Amino acid sequence: MTAEPYRPEPIETFQSPEAFEAMRKALAEVRAQFGRHYPLIIGGERVHTQATITSTNPSNPSEVVGVSAKAGIAEADAALDAAWRAFKTWRDWPQEHRSRVLLKAAQIMKRRQRELEAWLVYEIGKNWTEAAADVAEAIDFTRYYALSALKYKDGAPVVPYPGEDNEAFYIPLGVGVVIAPWNFPLAILTGMTLAPIAVGNCVVAKPAEDTVVIAAKLFEILEEAGLPAGVANYLPGEGGEVGAYLVQHPRTRFINFTGSLEVGLKINESAARLSPGQVWIKRVFLELGGKDGLIVDETADIAAAAQATVQSAFGFQGQKCSAASRLIVVDGIYDQLMEQVLDRTESLIVGPAEENPDMGPVASAQQEKTVLSYIEIGQQEARLALGGRRLEGGGYFISPTVFENVSPDARIAQEEIFGPVLSVIRVPDFDTALEVANGTRFGLTGGVFSRKRERLERARREFHVGNLYFNRKITGALVGVQPFGGFNLSGTDTKAGGPDYLLNFLQMKSVTERF
Repeated sequence: MTAEPYRPEPIETFQSPEAFEAMRKALAEVRAQFGRHYPLIIGGERVHTQATITSTNPSNPSEVVGVSAKAGIAEADAALDAAWRAFKTWRDWPQEHRSRVLLKAAQIMKRRQRELEAWLVYEIGKNWTEAAADVAEAIDFTRYYALSALKYKDGAPVVPYPGEDNEAFYIPLGVGVVIAPWNFPLAILTGMTLAPIAVGNCVVAKPAEDTVVIAAKLFEILEEAGLPAGVANYLPGEGGEVGAYLVQHPRTRFINFTGSLEVGLKINESAARLSPGQVWIKRVFLELGGKDGLIVDETADIAAAAQATVQSAFGFQGQKCSAASRLIVVDGIYDQLMEQVLDRTESLIVGPAEENPDMGPVASAQQEKTVLSYIEIGQQEARLALGGRRLEGGGYFISPTVFENVSPDARIAQEEIFGPVLSVIRVPDFDTALEVANGTRFGLTGGVFSRKRERLERARREFHVGNLYFNRKITGALVGVQPFGGFNLSGTDTKAGGPDYLLNFLQMKSVTERF
């Protein structure tokens, strides 16, 4: 097959009148669809349940964005059955045919780009550009995995041996479970679902309860693209019930999870136990967040460092596992940098996401409660320099918050808050900065602002994170450009959007024939 080489999708910033008006139109059209009901999709069939999940607008929680059916144990069993039935044929499709389905899905996403962005604005509170980045990443994952899968279709090279015909080739694992987060509810769900599907596996996908509508839109796209029934099954439900049941089920071959450390460790423990009737060791892929540090030394470009800090700390309200939650500043530049960081932070506009502010709401009432509780802890541990309060309005609005005089061992410097809270740590020199940066149980992203080449090279070797950025913001990894995944308790470092990611969902078979 022939296809255009992969390149990342440009992220719309809505500076042109045409893009601005198209987004306004999409927001109005999506709002007109509020309150619709979305059934489960099991083996291509729409399944309605008595129990439901209601998705609301975090900018205005009285508004119902949509309602999905809610799966229970019976529906989970039915989804596994449907997926295993579909696997019998999907695994044997020529790779080119599977890749064409994904490439068509990417084109449909592209066609529906503004609409999908509007759903993200309303359902999870992303401003327009953050929503555009989410949709662009979903398109990127779909195209990248479709094209990457082609390199495995001819197997692996082996050394010739006299008198024998030897070959090694890849086969898919079977049926897996995808448990996706709410913070990138289209991009991450798409990547986690379509990577295993691209190479012949089938999937039961459980989206986050807060973002069931955008997940349903993905399944509309997959159906339109011609994905066979049962290859992907849409199964919203409670993580503690349906998710836990699928994780321990003997017919689950692999689990692909992105979310909190606490839940991820439980999944890992449960999946490691052999269930009655289970005939394989489950593969588990985990992305579990971070406590990401950005180092600024005395040689840095202060204005660039301040801008990158604010972008990294407060983009999408700090609800990114890659967000800068620790700013580690060398003493000689501290006062100059903090003046600019505080000025930039203070100028951020917080409001309803559909109005395209700098910051929208946090995701939910539970998220608001968690973030405010950490702000209380921070006021006991450090000096509140800015923010630290819930803002007026019906949505879950929290002011961007900066703490100074933070100890490297403070809770707000060690625990993932997942909100608009930045902890600033003052250090005497670069050696200490690097020590503080590595002084966490996580190891996802990090960054260094410095003009000293020897310091950058030392950080390249010693700053122990999966994604390290020099002299730029530490969020916004691009599919295929910056393979994403972390060390330590940040997860299993499967490197989503990387050249080896699809191998996680394949196993190699070696066959020898003696002449």
